[in-house]
Amino acid sequence: MDAGLNVTYITLNGHVEVHRYRYLYFVIMLTAYILIICCNATIAYLIVIHSDLHEPMYIFIAALLINSILFSTNIYPKLLIDFLSEKQVIAYQTCVFQVFIYYTLSFAEFLLLAAMSYDRYVSICKPLQYPMIMRKTTVSVLLALAWLVPACHIMVPVVVVTKNKLCRFSMKAIFCNNSAYDVFCANFTAMFIFGVVILFDIAIFPMLFIIFTYTRIFIVAHRSCGEVRRKAAQTCLPHLLVLINYSCLVGYDVILARLESDVPKIAHFIMTLQILIYNPLFNPIIYGLKLQKISKHLKKLLSLAEMN
Repeated sequence: MDAGLNVTYITLNGHVEVHRYRYLYFVIMLTAYILIICCNATIAYLIVIHSDLHEPMYIFIAALLINSILFSTNIYPKLLIDFLSEKQVIAYQTCVFQVFIYYTLSFAEFLLLAAMSYDRYVSICKPLQYPMIMRKTTVSVLLALAWLVPACHIMVPVVVVTKNKLCRFSMKAIFCNNSAYDVFCANFTAMFIFGVVILFDIAIFPMLFIIFTYTRIFIVAHRSCGEVRRKAAQTCLPHLLVLINYSCLVGYDVILARLESDVPKIAHFIMTLQILIYNPLFNPIIYGLKLQKISKHLKKLLSLAEMN
């Protein structure tokens, strides 16, 4: 507690030998952050400036990439500062805000992927109705819900925990995630149950919806002509790869939180860094390479950059 400023600080004890490897950690994570910003912003920029990419599928991809930029910006700047600091601490209010943003954006990714799967389902299974169903208003509503629904869900446990007193002022983490619950005095059985409800509401159910829509797509594609099969493979495969990758990382995060005391500190540290790096870099690479329209514009942009 800083008596002069009336600020409570929490120590982040998840770092491993930061005093010895601080500059190595800093360079690696700064490089990763720059790559994340550049890769995601480049693909989003291409979608914005090219009219042939102003379709619902590409708009959802741009939203997903912007979500990755916001997700990384919520964590990386503070993490980079901590690597160069003598003490790795965070103000309690900042920690609560970081938890809120972290889980809002994490669950928003599931809903954005669900919106993308619905778009592909309508496009392939109901092509004649597609212009009527996937109008600009529909796309705007789906985008708004993708961020608002998780924010409203996460707001409840965040408000509840902040009304409890702190019993500890340190946690085994390098940033504020659900490890932050361990610093409070209260028994959080009820909050754990509510957390499971949230997990089902805005992660499991959207994932089941995605599996259902892609199952329907592949059944329709299998029964249709080669052109429909080609379209399904080209546009759905990248989404499925992103879903599988992200689902594994979220499962990783949940397991880490539940087994925190049983996981060696070095293993916990390495796995946490993987969660922060893989998905934000994986998405733009997959969409930039696997989707033909984006790949075409990306090659043109790179060739212009080489000429200059």
